Amino acid sequence: MQAHQLDLSKAVLIAGPTASGKSALALELAQKTGGVVINTDSMQVYRDLRIITARPTPEEEARVPHRLYGHVDAAVNFSAGAWVTDAGKVLAEARAEKRLPIFVGGSGLYFKALTRGLSAVPPIPAEVRDAVRTRLERDGVEALHTELARRDPVSAERLKPRDRTRIARALEVVEATGRALPDWHREGLPPLLPRSEVSALFLAPEREKLYARIDARFGAMLAADALDEVAALAGRKLDPLLPAMKAHGVPALIRHLRGEITREEAAEIGRADTRHYAKRQFTWFRHQLPEFEWVTPEAARGWVGTVIPGRIEDAN
Repeated sequence: MQAHQLDLSKAVLIAGPTASGKSALALELAQKTGGVVINTDSMQVYRDLRIITARPTPEEEARVPHRLYGHVDAAVNFSAGAWVTDAGKVLAEARAEKRLPIFVGGSGLYFKALTRGLSAVPPIPAEVRDAVRTRLERDGVEALHTELARRDPVSAERLKPRDRTRIARALEVVEATGRALPDWHREGLPPLLPRSEVSALFLAPEREKLYARIDARFGAMLAADALDEVAALAGRKLDPLLPAMKAHGVPALIRHLRGEITREEAAEIGRADTRHYAKRQFTWFRHQLPEFEWVTPEAARGWVGTVIPGRIEDAN
């Protein structure tokens, strides 16, 4: 990516697979431009999971403004819609302060919501969610999928019959609103940042190097007391269907804490799950957000190195 392609009058979006170096790149760019780093990762929003989600360290957060990191409790079923609401406030704040907004993360749905808008599904009452999940545990996912096929055949056809989380979600929407999920998707919220207002790049490391980094990072997480962090989360006895309870490595480490598998078996499951997630990130961005420019991490670092400090004030 050439330096002249960076338009500091636009928001910068930095996406990429896990462990690709996104956060370090965003931090460097924010330091050079006086920008603000805005979390665009669905797991790094949870305050309970700093280590296992590789959130920026307190020292890194102190170097430049960081927003939307660790601001949600793990007991909350946080959604892309809730994130867009929060991101809109942070974006307005950045613009008022004439700071370059730098959105960084690996959650494709968050970036898609940011640049293309999102369906307008209203909040689901807790009692409806609890009732559906009670039935899921009591009757099994197949029974709920059968019911969904009757009440929302389009969603049932699209979802795999054993996709517990998405089947429960689709059924919750029907229960709470009387309308099928695809009906809500057709309405939607406008984008916060139309594609013409962003400079977007996707860090694309060489696959084998990335997988080696993922494996090494998981070991480093365990050395940094990730197991204690997960033990504290497990001690809260939260609903296992909550997003925070499904962060990569969390389910396997909880199994280890219960004595079901060894620590090394849990670590290998966590590493494998993270590698598979990285593969899905490559595929998702390639097909869903083709407007992102793919660059190697090395090229991106060189690109950021050419940014002229202070230019953001001129661009505003």
